[in-house]
Amino acid sequence: MLILQKDLKYFLDRKVDFYNTTAFIDSDPVFVPHQFTLKQDIEIMGFFAATFAWGQRKTIIQKSMELAQRFDGTPYEFILHHSESDLKQLSGFKHRTFNDTDLLYFVDFLHRHYKENESLEDAFIPETGFTDMESSLIHFGQYFFNHPHAPGRTRKHVASPAKTSTCKRLNMFLRWMVRCDDKGVDFGLWKKIRPEDLICPIDLHVDRTARWLGLVTRKQTDWKTAVELTQNLRLLDAADPVKYDFALFGLSIEKEIYASPPNSIR
Repeated sequence: MLILQKDLKYFLDRKVDFYNTTAFIDSDPVFVPHQFTLKQDIEIMGFFAATFAWGQRKTIIQKSMELAQRFDGTPYEFILHHSESDLKQLSGFKHRTFNDTDLLYFVDFLHRHYKENESLEDAFIPETGFTDMESSLIHFGQYFFNHPHAPGRTRKHVASPAKTSTCKRLNMFLRWMVRCDDKGVDFGLWKKIRPEDLICPIDLHVDRTARWLGLVTRKQTDWKTAVELTQNLRLLDAADPVKYDFALFGLSIEKEIYASPPNSIR
């Protein structure tokens, strides 16, 4: 890398402190689960907000909150106890390529899962127990679509490392649920997965900054790229590597990476 590791850590730690604040919430999809207090409501609306997380952040938040209204403001109660007639109020929902067919299957999956489990975290834990994030994400995809009536079109909305996807949206959702600090952004609700096990969400902004800093060398952007990035971030903080998601994303969004060459950071 062009930058000494100690200098890079100092630089990124400062940027994490700057961006990992409650001021970050209002303009980010994490705003959506922050509107709820019940654990299951936070999980459900976090899962939907993360699923919708492509395109403009303002629109992602708007569509997520529209969905919450269609759930009568109580997502867990609606999903667990809805009647067939209640499902009519979900008709016509659409966000980009996600439509009401996808929504009805998501609701059906969540209904089946919460009938047997207290938390959505259990959906990410294989029967043999947690080993690594790649195995857990593959397990989740298989578990999610383990139903004879799962629509083929819905598979594009739940990524898997088995298909070499970066799984950006699922990794972002997992960051929200697993990371725990005193900054008030991430929730830290889940304890079966540890922060050190997480994989850094990698989108256009994170990818751009990571390459600018020499944290990624792989030419394409896929699951192996997300793993490479996370492994390099673990060299900076082995216990909480994905905290640097705040810094990498923020540096690109605020166009800080264009202000100076990477070997000039202090």
